[in-house]
Amino acid sequence: MTTNKLKLGIPSGSLQQPTIDLFCAAGYNMHVRSRSYYPTVDDDELECVLVRAQEMARYVDSGILDAGITGHDWIVECGADVEEVSELSFSKTSRGPVKWVLAVPDDSTIQSVRDLEGKRIATEAVGLTKNYLSRNGVSANVEFSWGATEVKPPRLADAIVEVTETGNSLRANNLRVVEVILESTPRLIANKARFQDDWVKVKVSNIALMLESCLRAESQVGLLMNVHRDNLDALTSILPAMQTPTISHLADPDWVAVDTVVAESVVRTIIPQLSHSGARGIVEYPVQKLID
Repeated sequence: MTTNKLKLGIPSGSLQQPTIDLFCAAGYNMHVRSRSYYPTVDDDELECVLVRAQEMARYVDSGILDAGITGHDWIVECGADVEEVSELSFSKTSRGPVKWVLAVPDDSTIQSVRDLEGKRIATEAVGLTKNYLSRNGVSANVEFSWGATEVKPPRLADAIVEVTETGNSLRANNLRVVEVILESTPRLIANKARFQDDWVKVKVSNIALMLESCLRAESQVGLLMNVHRDNLDALTSILPAMQTPTISHLADPDWVAVDTVVAESVVRTIIPQLSHSGARGIVEYPVQKLID
């Protein structure tokens, strides 16, 4: 009997290692050998290939790949008609979205998109930029940039449309942001026709569930503690639990164990409050996966 196979695109480039790390955290043992474009994974139902994020949506749309991970920006750029199964908030350096921005030299007279009429714009996202200009009724010369886009103004271009996470590279090259054109996060996408197949839909949805659970757990920790029943109501009233905490009986009938999940950012504030409310034996533990 032939085993079902899902042809899955893994983005090469800046998203490659974060994507592989996320799959590993989700329980998929994934590795890429040196000079190989075919990651290995301990799932016989997955057939993985490294593909540039810029091209991923096109290959998924055409059915060459069943599914893949790429940025929303490149889906828009390609004009691909794909099933966006899941939004995955991770990137090269952070968990926030990247931004495509219109940027010009600090001393440029360009203050808005209207000032781009007849100007030269350098960008890797030609389609996205042309659509942006069209929406604003502006005609300009949009040129594809092969890289180092930030250094092109003012000699080689009047403005650029470039992707940024922190803005550091723009500032280092004396550029200022005129407008944010698009915010983008990675997406798990699937071919629309293949996604109608029950096996493919379940397989892709399960991958999405596991990847999302890891991202959701990153900012959370578990807290386990013991509390006397007389103090239970006071203690649970200050717990910012996701739902309701788990209460378990202990050998001593006057005491119970309380188990809950909280945002890591509140731990330093809430643990002293719990202690003052009668909690004893407080243990903080990491949360690897979190499914609502």
